[in-house]
Amino acid sequence: MHTDGRAAHTHTTGLRRRELLQVGYSGLLGLGLPGVLGGRARAAEANRGRAKSVVIVFLTGACSHHDTFDMKPAAPEEIRGEFQPIETATPGLQVCEHLPQLAVRSGKFALIRTLSHKDNNHLMSTHHVLTGHLQPGGFFDKVASRDDWPCYSSACEFLRPRADGIPSGVNLPTFLQQGPLTWPGQHAGFLGPKYDPWQITGDPNSADFKVDALSLSPGVDVTRLKDRQSLLDELNDQRSQLAELGAGARLTEDQRLAFSILTSSRLAKAFVLDREPNQVRDRYGRNAYGQSLLLARRLVEVGVPIVQANIGPVQNWDSHGNIFPTLKDRLLPPLDQGVSALLDDLEATGLLDETLVMMLGEFGRTPKINKDAGRDHWGPCFFALFAGAGVQGGQVIGRSDETGAYPVTTAYSPEDIGATVYTALGIDPGAVVRDRLNRPVHLNTGEPIAPLYSGEPA
Repeated sequence: MHTDGRAAHTHTTGLRRRELLQVGYSGLLGLGLPGVLGGRARAAEANRGRAKSVVIVFLTGACSHHDTFDMKPAAPEEIRGEFQPIETATPGLQVCEHLPQLAVRSGKFALIRTLSHKDNNHLMSTHHVLTGHLQPGGFFDKVASRDDWPCYSSACEFLRPRADGIPSGVNLPTFLQQGPLTWPGQHAGFLGPKYDPWQITGDPNSADFKVDALSLSPGVDVTRLKDRQSLLDELNDQRSQLAELGAGARLTEDQRLAFSILTSSRLAKAFVLDREPNQVRDRYGRNAYGQSLLLARRLVEVGVPIVQANIGPVQNWDSHGNIFPTLKDRLLPPLDQGVSALLDDLEATGLLDETLVMMLGEFGRTPKINKDAGRDHWGPCFFALFAGAGVQGGQVIGRSDETGAYPVTTAYSPEDIGATVYTALGIDPGAVVRDRLNRPVHLNTGEPIAPLYSGEPA
């Protein structure tokens, strides 16, 4: 038992994982100790390193599991809601009637219904899910800081630095910020800005969509840029202007990143969505959701290891009121269309075998519909969809209780999500790193979610 009263994490092997001390601003000083992987399921280990890329479809604000992938048609009306379940291609699996395309494709993905954590705050929960670690010193609406744990792409960049002009992480098409609140989990945290993922802000569905950081002066074609050092010299000449814009503190890292990206024709071309046939763009949906997922696929094709597509602006799925018209008319149809097209294209090109697709939000929604016909925050039980990179599709992992309030089978934590992501990429989740006081800590303390690969009940 932990000092805060939480039970120690127990795995199906019967082993208990010791929760390690959260630390503040730190620097990773080594690749860590490979260690013993005792207790990790063979199925997960067999798929270690199979993924070359991970696509995170992030439902910012938290999608209701009751009204999508964990419906409770036998529950009272104030719990079951307005939507009807439909059958899928997987025997025994039902999903919401407004997800017909994903229902047909259920054989491509595994559905986990027993993700769980103890927090109901957007910022802290987002950090937890997108880093696989509790936010150090977390409190209600604690904004992003360099004390935070690194997001997955930042750890990937640190452990596997690249020199080919392809960033280890790209987040798109929105930056999760609202007024003074900047969401944690989007940055490299204590690794420092050098390892931050590349942030793209702009609607890929817009006719004038472009990525300014990838644009050269008129008349200069990135594929014909011969003297690459001259570009860096020009950036150096603009040092004072950059400093005035508040970028001085990051000048060296920004120069390096801008230089590598500007001179990578492969990456620059990935952002030109007009290269896609109209019928392909139509299939994803001519909206921000669909075109963001199409862009994610194009980034995977050029070798970006981790792409995070934020589906909607910050807290887009935060439906405290009027939830059913919002889901039916605005949120579920484009999600259904876009994710289905992404899975189809990855499978058709052979990329699904080496790309882990993960769709989830930061928590679930309350079982009982509130007075405003919405659902509130709920961390104890929520869902995630996984596909590709060895994941066995056509299965449901875990079962929640009759109201969708709590898991009744094995609960999986955000730490386990992180361990699954790192293991899929061939990164040891237990890599030992050191803080500024030279104290050893583990990058991740979870366990890979073995049933994703074994097909065995959780």
